[in-house]
Amino acid sequence: MSRPITVVGAGTGAPVPPDALAGAELVVGGRRHLDAVELPASAERIVLGPLAPALDAMEAYVDKERRVVVLASGDPGFFGIVRALAERFGSRRLDVRPGVSSVAAAFARLGLTWDDAVVVSAHGRDPRTAVNVCRAHPKTAVLTGPGAGPAELGAALARSAPDRTLVVAEALGDPGRERLERVSPAEAARRDWGSAVSVVLCLDETRAPGPVRTLAGPAAGPAGWALPEGGFAHRDSMITKFEVRALALARLGPRPGELVWDVGSGSGSVAVECARLGAAVSAVEKAADGVERVRANAGAHGVDVHVVHGAAPDALTGLDDPDAVFVGGGGHELPGIVEVCARRARRTVVVALAALDRVPAVRAALTGAGFDCDGVLLQSSRLAPLPGDVTRLAAANPVFLLWGDRNPVGSNPVNHEGVAQ
Repeated sequence: MSRPITVVGAGTGAPVPPDALAGAELVVGGRRHLDAVELPASAERIVLGPLAPALDAMEAYVDKERRVVVLASGDPGFFGIVRALAERFGSRRLDVRPGVSSVAAAFARLGLTWDDAVVVSAHGRDPRTAVNVCRAHPKTAVLTGPGAGPAELGAALARSAPDRTLVVAEALGDPGRERLERVSPAEAARRDWGSAVSVVLCLDETRAPGPVRTLAGPAAGPAGWALPEGGFAHRDSMITKFEVRALALARLGPRPGELVWDVGSGSGSVAVECARLGAAVSAVEKAADGVERVRANAGAHGVDVHVVHGAAPDALTGLDDPDAVFVGGGGHELPGIVEVCARRARRTVVVALAALDRVPAVRAALTGAGFDCDGVLLQSSRLAPLPGDVTRLAAANPVFLLWGDRNPVGSNPVNHEGVAQ
């Protein structure tokens, strides 16, 4: 028997075909799936709990070429049991018969396409990655689990993206129990949702749908970054210059599933560029007109930036811990702000400053928080026209860029859940 393991997706409305169970000697699945089918009289059954004992029991059957059927939810190849089975037995021994995934079913119930949706699993994981993806993208599906359900997602989003709409899908495929409910993050946080929720859709309905897609998943990343200063509204050239921004972005490494702080945001150029690269972003700015500029620049570039009006470090208190932080500006309070940011950053802190005198204190703040610190002095000259169709070099003000890495290159990497791989 070349494919002794049949994996059948069920649970979103489609019944298990009778022929899928014919000749099965062992049937493995959740209790609700097993109770919903008529098993062959001679078949043994295993109710799925911990996966390892079930795989061990299956191996005894597979080694003797005895037929095993696994009943799973929806599409078992989509964040499902197929991965574990293929790793243990090899994909060539699997006959996978997918059903409709809970994600596809939830979007279908709403009459929405989902080729432009981002799907993230919070099942058995720290929900912070899912929260950050929901903040950064206008259409997200979250596969939920204990401790990472609608209430937990809602509580986190109520602090940073309160205008999102959450669609909570319960008991998909069960005609008597299925329900989809639209709620705000704050409403979701106040509810006890029980155990029947398998997927939550997070929608930013203020952002218009994009054009017809040829590539599924999130929108393609930007073709370029370190945009020219003219791409942002700013006051009196108070903006991180693109040469500095380019290196800052390289050191920050913003990516989907992570949270970046832009402290002393000014025009929000760093915040917007991090958001364009897929990260969730909180921008902290003390000037009221600066706050409006950050929001306007984010809107002009089609990204969502959570803007906090206040002065650091006090304004940082209510924010979720970041993966990376960019600190701009100056002033005598800068080392203290960097120290607070360094205590809370999971991965990286990058600081741009013009004053040589403050470099030692900023370095001390980074190293004192356990970071490996490095930095450069950036001096650049741009081409500038002169009369007579000739060109000169116009020098920009020099800027120090310092950065600290908690896990420097060559050390053990950390994944989005903060667990060493």
